[in-house]
Amino acid sequence: MSAMSAETHDDVIALMPARRGHFLLESGHHGELWLDLELLCLAPDPVRRLAARLAARLAPYAIEAVCGPLVEGAFVAMMVASELGVPFAYSERFPNPERGGLFAVDYRVPRALRAEVRGRRVAIVNDVINAGSAVRGTLTDLEACAARPVAIGALLVLGSSASRIAADRSIALETLASLPNNIWTPGECPMCGRGLPLASGLGPDPIGEP
Repeated sequence: MSAMSAETHDDVIALMPARRGHFLLESGHHGELWLDLELLCLAPDPVRRLAARLAARLAPYAIEAVCGPLVEGAFVAMMVASELGVPFAYSERFPNPERGGLFAVDYRVPRALRAEVRGRRVAIVNDVINAGSAVRGTLTDLEACAARPVAIGALLVLGSSASRIAADRSIALETLASLPNNIWTPGECPMCGRGLPLASGLGPDPIGEP
């Protein structure tokens, strides 16, 4: 992974409004940090500049297509694809409650786009990677499409999950900023142990007792 500049790191963090609390993440983990990523859409120009910097980091991997998970990750991925001059694809989220436990969601590339990524060297680009459910799901489906994932890119990486995903798949990881962050399984969550109510992050109300 390339070295990160302090200026770029600060530019990324400035676009990511954060809240502290006890949150249920998409992966099923519990976390203490929630980023209101929908607000990225309000500032396309600074996001585009950051996407150009991320594209420059991904360029050495001879990327032939970029794929991003909906919603905000796909917006960033499209900007990166435009900078690299390569095709863009996206993956859609599908809950899979039958799987149960952690990562009970799938991400699938639409049928019309699957042939367009087949055989190509693909970068998976997201806005932020935390537990990594969107990137994991997108990677798995790209492999099912017979694409060749070669790199993961993100504006911001929280914690160590992204590094583990990249290492497990033997692919590169490039990010503009990183922050330490804690996530826990429900059974290990210290905030549940203290009886703090659990929220989805999408609103102020608890979604259930821990």
